[in-house]
Amino acid sequence: QVQLVESGGGSVQAGGSLRLSCAASSQNTYSRRCIGWFRQAPGKEREAVASIYTGEGSTNYADSMKGRVSISQDNAKKTVYLQMNSLKPEDTAIYYCAADTPSSYGGTRCLSAGAYTYWGPGTQVTVSS
Repeated sequence: QVQLVESGGGSVQAGGSLRLSCAASSQNTYSRRCIGWFRQAPGKEREAVASIYTGEGSTNYADSMKGRVSISQDNAKKTVYLQMNSLKPEDTAIYYCAADTPSSYGGTRCLSAGAYTYWGPGTQVTVSS
C-alpha cells in the first residue's frame, strides 16, 4: 500500500517561505510516477499547485502559485519537496501530496487530481497578514 506523509507546514507571516516535504513509504511507491501537490482552503475546492514526474524529474505548475513555488525530488530519500516563497494570506490551506500509479510519462495530466490514486493526510499552512 502506498503511504505518503507530508510535513513542513506551519504558520508564517505574509512574504515568508515554507518548504513542504512529501515522503513516500518505499521505492515502489515513489519511482516512475506523478507526484503532485494540491491544496484546499476552507469552503473551496481542491486545486493543483505543482507536480513532478519522478521518472525523469519533469515538472508542471498550476496557475494558483506559479512563479512562487518550486517542486523538486530527492530520489535517495524518496521525497518530493514544495518550496513556497512570497506567501500570501490567500495561500492558507491544507496542502496535500498525492501519488499516481506507475506510468511511462508525466506531463500536464499530473496536475489533475483525477490522475491520483493515493493521497497523504495533508499539512496545514497558515499565512497571516
